[in-house]
Amino acid sequence: MTHGKAVVENAVQVAQRWIIAALRNRKFFSLEEANQAIGELLHRLNHRPFRKREGSRASVFESLDKPALKPLPSEGFDMSEWSRARVNIDYHVAFDDNFYSVPYNLVQEAVEIRSTPTTVEILHKGTRVASHQRNRGRGHAVTIHEHRPKSHQAHLEWTPSRMVQWAQTIGPHTVQLIERMMSDKPHPEMGYRGCLGVIRLAEKYSHARMEAAAERALLTGACRYRSIESILKNSLDQQPLPSTSAVATPPPTPHDNIRGAEYFE
Repeated sequence: MTHGKAVVENAVQVAQRWIIAALRNRKFFSLEEANQAIGELLHRLNHRPFRKREGSRASVFESLDKPALKPLPSEGFDMSEWSRARVNIDYHVAFDDNFYSVPYNLVQEAVEIRSTPTTVEILHKGTRVASHQRNRGRGHAVTIHEHRPKSHQAHLEWTPSRMVQWAQTIGPHTVQLIERMMSDKPHPEMGYRGCLGVIRLAEKYSHARMEAAAERALLTGACRYRSIESILKNSLDQQPLPSTSAVATPPPTPHDNIRGAEYFE
């Protein structure tokens, strides 16, 4: 390292002696005029024969350096920023108000995100696992089809309208449940997953139990997949429904501007 540094410093010293020092007393009235004078001296310096060996700087460059040169990158250099994230349960990472997919087997894994003005790259343990075009919107899910598990890929044919049609074969409460779950979704991928989970639960427990579980979920406000799964798993759908008063909304917070019943007595 010291030897390389000395060679570079010597080259700088030679340039100073041959170019800067030679032009120190000249006056230039344009940048082009100065560059032309520097170019002439640089050409003379590079073709000046070595004193202790054959050749010149130009001949060494042609025989040694030039054959090893590679083409410049086709794309200009982009400044990149790095950040860290953890893969969500829906195999997406949150970045810059959007969601970008990674292979589903990386769920809950820590990853690094390298972002440029045009791309978002995701790396796991130093290996790139996903590359996306950067989305400048908000709340969008950018998903690569191959990142989905096989079961999710098969479920892509389930459109929202088809989910509602399926729910109609179960009962009116299941229809209301599916519509509510889709309207409450934070973004499409996560909303559809919950609905598809309800479809699997109906196949597992029976249509009658699903309709009863949907009615209880709507009555109690527990309209999430995990809540419905818990209702069926613990056989709560087979228990009497709570009375309307038990799940009624709480009374309003006391306030000076709110008149109670005693005001009208």
